[in-house]
Amino acid sequence: MTLNLQVTIDRQSGFCFGVVYAIAMAEDILDEEGLLYCLGDIVHNDAEVERLQKKGLRIITHEDLKNIRDAKVLIRAHGEPPSTYEIALKNNLELIDASCPVVLKLQHRIKNSFDKGEHIFIYGKHGHAEVVGLLGQTQGQAVIFQSLDELKGKPLPKQITLYSQTTKSTDKFYEIKAALEEMGYEVNANDTICRQVSNRDQELRAFARQFDKVVFVAGTKSSNGKVLYEVCKSQNPNTYFVSLPDEVRPEWFAPSDRVGICGATSTPMWLMEEVKAKIESF
Repeated sequence: MTLNLQVTIDRQSGFCFGVVYAIAMAEDILDEEGLLYCLGDIVHNDAEVERLQKKGLRIITHEDLKNIRDAKVLIRAHGEPPSTYEIALKNNLELIDASCPVVLKLQHRIKNSFDKGEHIFIYGKHGHAEVVGLLGQTQGQAVIFQSLDELKGKPLPKQITLYSQTTKSTDKFYEIKAALEEMGYEVNANDTICRQVSNRDQELRAFARQFDKVVFVAGTKSSNGKVLYEVCKSQNPNTYFVSLPDEVRPEWFAPSDRVGICGATSTPMWLMEEVKAKIESF
């Protein structure tokens, strides 16, 4: 028995322009030369990384970078700290810089604040590639925090210069600003959050409500994916997380269900198309 499911892909989902830009740069070089090093996963999606590795992309760590010479190395959309550029200079590496323009702008603003001697606090995920790059602009001196609880009970400066990782929630950023001000601190808040990413939140809420079932496609390493999956699930409890088409189960669906497919900013459209084909085969 076929389930006769009506399947719709959210066309607003998929790569943000920073990731599109990085992958396009990588593909151009791979088509010409068949080899390109990339510092860290080019995108937090294993299926897309695997596709590019078959074309000749080699994922390396910062430790690997120290031992590579006279080669081309791609810097992904997340950006890098100044130390990476210093190693490249020393090892005669040609950096293919695909840092997202939104991230680069944020790096420059943080560097300017640091040069002025301001007390910089960055709302972001500890150890995230973008945050490591931002911290590098302050010689490791900025305070990184994922929630206000981390700051409670600690002596804080009277004047705080507040920044955020570009993919964080705008609402949460302003909640943190207001809470710090209520605690008596003077906050110079710099909203550098990427609207293409933060607006996905509202778009996905509306999308998820339209369907009987929702299948959210993202890599297991994607922090953006985890957040947006929870957004969908809050609007539609019948939301399922998958990384690959084979993870979709026919028992999730009832005959003639309307099924929505959406994904993270690191989810390629081709993968959502494959998930759609799989669901339509039931």
